[in-house]
Amino acid sequence: MSGQRVAIAREADIVAARQAGRQLAAQIGFSSTDQTLIATAISEVARNIVVYAQIGEIILSRTDDDGRVGIQVIAIDQGPGIDNKELAMRDGYSTKNSLGLGLPGARRLMDDFVLDSEVGRGTTVTMKKWKR
Repeated sequence: MSGQRVAIAREADIVAARQAGRQLAAQIGFSSTDQTLIATAISEVARNIVVYAQIGEIILSRTDDDGRVGIQVIAIDQGPGIDNKELAMRDGYSTKNSLGLGLPGARRLMDDFVLDSEVGRGTTVTMKKWKR
């Protein structure tokens, strides 16, 4: 996979991934509002890596599809995986006593959202936001 990779292992890495996503979104031509939404979605999936898997990476890239231009964000970890994906995507659900905004919040902020997870093998979240 090509794209800018940001290793995620601690809180400071979340900030780095967020900033890299905002910069790429600006280069692609997203509005400042959309840049903030994209950065927030990146924060949510990166925080999940730190909290649940301890280590992973965010891959950021420009994406083009059928005349549309956007940003693709892939969050990958080899953590414990998600046992119940449907429950994990429910607003307010959290196993770590957080607000539970993570995955469902990121899904709402982006246009496309795919969660792929297997217990014992890790999780991959692929998100896209299309320029309007």
